[in-house]
Formats: sequence, structure tokens, C-alpha cells
Amino acid sequence: MKLNIKAFTLASGFTWAAAWFFVAWWLILQEGPTGEITLIGRLYPGFRLSPLGSLFGLLWGFIDGCAMGGLLALLYNRLAGEPGQD
Repeated sequence: MKLNIKAFTLASGFTWAAAWFFVAWWLILQEGPTGEITLIGRLYPGFRLSPLGSLFGLLWGFIDGCAMGGLLALLYNRLAGEPGQD
């Protein structure tokens, strides 16, 4: 069975974006908005524990999730091959 690359790419992007957005807000609600650069903020420019930083996390998460999801779907489709071929 092959994966629909476009659907898997978008689903991965939305999932990863939502995860970073909710993680940022969870930390903001727990500790308050600090605006400090976090470890992930070094990989995702603009991501900080602040409301604006959570939007940067949303954007970078979507881009990163789409890229990784698309590559994973392509790799899966290549390795899965056609049904019945062993």
C-alpha cells in the first residue's frame, strides 16, 4: 500500500506545528512568558517562550513537519514497492 504523499506531508506539517504551538503555550502558562532563547529556538529562529514566539514555532513546525513528512512518505513508497513483488 502506498501513501498519498501530499496528504501525509500536510498531516505531518499540521501535527508538528500544533505540537510546537501547544508546547510553547503550555510552558508559557506554567512559567510565564520569558522571551528567552531556548534550545529549539537555536534551530527555529524566532521561537521563544512568548506569544509571538509560539507563532514562529507554529510556522517553523509546519515547514519542518512538511519537509520530514514528505521525505518519510517518499522513502516509504520507495521501500514498500508494488504489492505482490517480493
